[in-house]
Amino acid sequence: MNSSRKRVTRKVGVITAITGIGLIASGCTANEAFFFDLPEPSTAEAPITQNLWNGAWIAAWLVGAVTLFLILFAAIAYRRRKNDGVPAQTRYNIPLEALYTIVPLIMILGLFAFTVRDQTELIAVEDDQQQTVNVVGFRWSWTFNYLDEDVYEIGTPGVPPTLVLPVDEKIQFDLTSPDVIHSFWVPNWLFKMDVIPGKINVFQVTPNKTGTFVGRCAELCGVAHARMLFNVEVVERAEFDEYIASLRAKGQTGKLESERVDYEGERSSERINL
Repeated sequence: MNSSRKRVTRKVGVITAITGIGLIASGCTANEAFFFDLPEPSTAEAPITQNLWNGAWIAAWLVGAVTLFLILFAAIAYRRRKNDGVPAQTRYNIPLEALYTIVPLIMILGLFAFTVRDQTELIAVEDDQQQTVNVVGFRWSWTFNYLDEDVYEIGTPGVPPTLVLPVDEKIQFDLTSPDVIHSFWVPNWLFKMDVIPGKINVFQVTPNKTGTFVGRCAELCGVAHARMLFNVEVVERAEFDEYIASLRAKGQTGKLESERVDYEGERSSERINL
């Protein structure tokens, strides 16, 4: 091995070592370092998204590794050596051009097929839910109508509402909006869906972990978009029943589309119905 090849090998080794030290020093887990880890799944359907995400990153890393190898191999094996003349010039290489056209096409079609398969399963709606909640996104908070119990909870930009759900029960969400487009997003569900005026979007999930999770609007909807927060509490059925009873005791019965809420969270008495 000549001196120039040794220098190249040494540089590659140094870069690899620095990358490894950087990952170790950052305290990242393998998932965080290589798959840009998702939040901990908290629904029965969330692993579908997680598997698609991890599979896409595995494919991306494999493509990156092969590409890097080919670049380094070409740079070392076909570099110009001392006293070499100008290499032979070619206008085209049919096998090579076919390769870098067909292989990316196969990869894209493969990713598309897996995405369509998983998306179809995630947004499938069957009439087997155990609870139905109408979520109303409005400027600048949320209303949660528990349709089976005929009660509701509503929040303001200053006091985010809490969506309480029973664990291990399939929930159907009917998403509506009286004003502009919002997006209902609970990161730990690994799922979000737009809330569109004049349209009812529907999805179903089964929360399978108790605890408190954060939610937010994922669509830039105006001046107080960042304040459209809410919490999700997943509890046992007995605790859920107690919560519903507390809403009824406070007089929060019926279906409420929204109330006018200004930037500071002050409500007017006018109700807005779709």
